Amino acid sequence: MRKRKLARNVSAILGLLVIGFLLLTNSKNRTSSATARVLKIYDGDTYLVEWNGKKEHLRLIGIDTPESKQNRKAKRDAARSGEDISFIVDEGKRATEFVKSILKVGEQIGLEFDIQRRDRYGRLLAYVYLPDGRMLNEVIIRSGYANLMTIPPNVKYAERFRKAYKFAREHKLGLWGQ
Repeated sequence: MRKRKLARNVSAILGLLVIGFLLLTNSKNRTSSATARVLKIYDGDTYLVEWNGKKEHLRLIGIDTPESKQNRKAKRDAARSGEDISFIVDEGKRATEFVKSILKVGEQIGLEFDIQRRDRYGRLLAYVYLPDGRMLNEVIIRSGYANLMTIPPNVKYAERFRKAYKFAREHKLGLWGQ
């Protein structure tokens, strides 16, 4: 009798743990640390938002989209990759257009922070949640419009992003489809 009762209790506890785990790992059910309003989309991974009553530059954590304008970083990326700078900029424009197709100026977005809240340029660092609950960072990677950029200590979703990146490359999505 005691063994059956113990088995039922253990089974119930395990069931609750599984349900809790599923709720925590489902990004649609994840609660954001804050909300912001999108004011401008600069490129695929950098935006101007209104957060806590102030205008803030926001940079997505864990991803790097190509530059959409000729600048020092675009020149470095071209030299590193062996690609022409105009190719890099064209790819950056494609990534920006993809983001603009799913993120709209004026929308409310959810923000989730990791260990560091700002980068060395003073930009806010966040995982961004779209109104439908999807994580924008992951959507961009999985659709093939970003490279991984893991910078410790902000590594909360590094493995999740790695899997999304692998999926996009294997399926030749976005920038990888050429």
